[in-house]
Amino acid sequence: MRVLDIMSKPVVTVTQETPAKQAAGLLAAHGFTALPVVDDDERLVGIVTEADLMADRIPRDARFSRLDACERHPGATVAEVMTTPATAMGPGTELAVLARALLEARIRAMPIVDGARVVGIVTRGDIVRTFARGDADIAADVRHHLAIYGGADRWHVQVRDGIVDIADEFDDGTDRHVATLLAQSVPGVVRAHAMAAHQSGNS
Repeated sequence: MRVLDIMSKPVVTVTQETPAKQAAGLLAAHGFTALPVVDDDERLVGIVTEADLMADRIPRDARFSRLDACERHPGATVAEVMTTPATAMGPGTELAVLARALLEARIRAMPIVDGARVVGIVTRGDIVRTFARGDADIAADVRHHLAIYGGADRWHVQVRDGIVDIADEFDDGTDRHVATLLAQSVPGVVRAHAMAAHQSGNS
């Protein structure tokens, strides 16, 4: 499965001139964890996250803290708080590669770019929702893809816990290979296997 199969698009973005308060409002209103920061040509220049916006944002209780002349003040614009440069990946990236990158970098969202232009975003939540898809929904999508490729009556599809078994009425190894790849591209599929119908016991 590739990133383009699950990425969110179009993407809500901000610019470096966007007020930090407005960026926080966008995160809160949409339930996002991060916003890509773009220039006038929609090219990625950074990312602003919940953590970026929280830093130095909550004032200390003056009754219990002394005035510190060196205390940092929160940034007023996205340019002052964003993380730059931002890590990004292309839409053709394998989802497993992106998921590993999110975990290893301990980040919650990955901008998706075509060249430098932002075309989507994937969050940890997007990946979890993909894995949580029900077997009936997965089976319906797999059958739809296979019907387009080889006809609706040719394939028998069973899905259990995201594992897809495909039985082919014809005995064509190349077609079964393509069917497996098509099934693996469906969001929520853990793995897929295709075999000839006579091998599976289907008629």
